[in-house]
Amino acid sequence: MSEEKEQSVLVQILARGYERVFFENWPIWLGGVLIGIMSIITFAWARPWGVAGGLRNWGDWFFATIGVYHHKPLSPWLSTNSILTLGLLWGSFASSLMAKQFALRRAPAFELLKGIVGGIFMGTGAAMAGGCNVGGFYSATSALSASGVAMMVGLMMGAYLGLRYLYWELEHFPPGATGTGGTEEGKKGFDWLKVEPYLGAAALLGAIVFAWAYSNIALTRVGGLLLCGFAFGFIIQRTRFCFVRGFRDPFMTGEGEVPRAIAISLIISIMGFAALKWTGLRGENIYVPQAFWFGALVGGIIFGIGMVIAGGCGSGSVWRAGEGQIKLMLAVVFFCLSTSVVKAGIKSSKALTKLMGHRVFLPDFLSYKWTLILLIALLLVYYLLATWNEETDKFTVEI
Repeated sequence: MSEEKEQSVLVQILARGYERVFFENWPIWLGGVLIGIMSIITFAWARPWGVAGGLRNWGDWFFATIGVYHHKPLSPWLSTNSILTLGLLWGSFASSLMAKQFALRRAPAFELLKGIVGGIFMGTGAAMAGGCNVGGFYSATSALSASGVAMMVGLMMGAYLGLRYLYWELEHFPPGATGTGGTEEGKKGFDWLKVEPYLGAAALLGAIVFAWAYSNIALTRVGGLLLCGFAFGFIIQRTRFCFVRGFRDPFMTGEGEVPRAIAISLIISIMGFAALKWTGLRGENIYVPQAFWFGALVGGIIFGIGMVIAGGCGSGSVWRAGEGQIKLMLAVVFFCLSTSVVKAGIKSSKALTKLMGHRVFLPDFLSYKWTLILLIALLLVYYLLATWNEETDKFTVEI
């Protein structure tokens, strides 16, 4: 075989490999496993994964800048909450570019309104529950907090109510009655698809450079969290991992793929968090929200309604915004503003703060052994029920 032919074969092999990694979606279950592992790594490195805290920091910063708040929040470039959320957005943006999937996607005016309303609901629910679907549910449950379980119940109830609303909307607003959306594709001019992979590679390199720059100013911890957030965004965009589907699909289509992936992911994350806390490497009360039971349950219901209306949860709205979806960009903006205002209101009232609930670290009552048994058993039941419902459509809601 000639040298030129050998080089041609090598190029073809690399091209096929690139297509498999970036043009083909990864399995949902793989996303669950990788997110579980990254959750442990992020906690071991500095702090648990969260999204709502970063969005609240952005909202606080905005209101402080225009003079509404008198206190000055930590800079979004220094807040670990903000950096994780920024990394999530950055990772999704880079991944969508490398997959040639980035495009500014318009939506009908009514859908844009739903993005705004959904963002407000999610921001309100997250402020009450001490976090969104990530911080209030995923990471809180991983941290062995009772409020994480309470929010899980609330998210299920909210997803059901949100779905009932969508069915009502279909009956009263026929398809096409609210206008049409679209993308910028098809317009004459420069073909951005050809250069998107190179821009995505530049975005990846930029994240590495930023992390290196943080380490040079004695902020290695912050730089590492930026890369952790980037990894979350990259993984979620490639796998299309969506918490909304985990709580909505069992009622809408009966599909159990995402609920199973969430259960697997959480079991991995719980075991890692428990090991880090039990050995004393991380404090026991870290990421145990002061929200059991009212804040987590009611906040979860409100958040669940909002995420179904918006079509994206806290993490889902951010990574889809990174793909260029304008409706989810609006959801993120109004999530930021509403969660900042509602959280400030709760903090300003002792009665509201007390109403939200208390910190409940389950091992304080059950021991680490029985807490792990209880949580893993709960998630296995969730896994099995999702699979059973997939076969029977027992919980599927008809229009």
